[in-house]
Amino acid sequence: MGSCAGRHVRPARGVSVLRWSRDRGLVGELAAECAGTMILILFGCGVVAQVVAGGLGDHNSIAWSWGFGVTFGVYVAGRLSGGHLNPAVSFALAMFSGFPWRKVLPYSLAQTLGAFVGALLVRWNYGSILYAADPRRTVKTQIVFSTLPGNGTLPVDPWGAFRDQVIGTAILLFLILAVTDRLNTAPKGNLQPFIVGLIVVAIGMAWGAAAGYAINPARDLGPRLASFLTGYRGAFVDQTGYPYFWVPIVAPLLGGVLGAGLYRVAVTRFLPAARPEPGRVEVTSG
Repeated sequence: MGSCAGRHVRPARGVSVLRWSRDRGLVGELAAECAGTMILILFGCGVVAQVVAGGLGDHNSIAWSWGFGVTFGVYVAGRLSGGHLNPAVSFALAMFSGFPWRKVLPYSLAQTLGAFVGALLVRWNYGSILYAADPRRTVKTQIVFSTLPGNGTLPVDPWGAFRDQVIGTAILLFLILAVTDRLNTAPKGNLQPFIVGLIVVAIGMAWGAAAGYAINPARDLGPRLASFLTGYRGAFVDQTGYPYFWVPIVAPLLGGVLGAGLYRVAVTRFLPAARPEPGRVEVTSG
């Protein structure tokens, strides 16, 4: 009788298929997050390039286009991955809504990659216009890709911008949980991406002056990397030379947890348990 110790034992076919199915599922989720975040950036950074370098539009068009970018991106990714498009969302959902912790880093990397690719496309398409408006590639057009305290012009210090990003992302996650909570008054059908887009529009209109409302580490870091690699040597510092890049990463992660936690404490624990709507019956056949 021989021993199988030390031999290569081929796994059962069913086990291999199951493992491939699981891995393929995660790959699909990551591809969706990457594609959805790329769509977000194509509309977001694209509109800022049009306004800042092309002179077409204003702050309102920026706020609306970012909101539409979120809506379209969530529609792209929603079925496969939930349409997070934002590491702060993934992190907060892992903290409070049961999203698997093992997926937080892969989701964040996919989101950042999508933002990076989207920014490269914007940089390529608007390259000649950006050069004409700002041949030295200064903060004047750096703002197209990544955020700055006071949008590069207003008197806001990095810690003021940090505070702004914590508050803005807390608002975002508080409202995302509100409009996706089935026990609350969540929008019906597949209107949730549209409502989330409107939330981003409102944040841009009300909280856009102090730090450019990144409220999303991937949205800021991916385009910041893209701009650095395409000639913006000051991409990781603000208009004063301070190494600012960490603020739109750390502050949204903190703000997202605060906003989601506040919703759980202030709203979730008071909602009634799931029950049939008044007058609705589960069985209609006699």
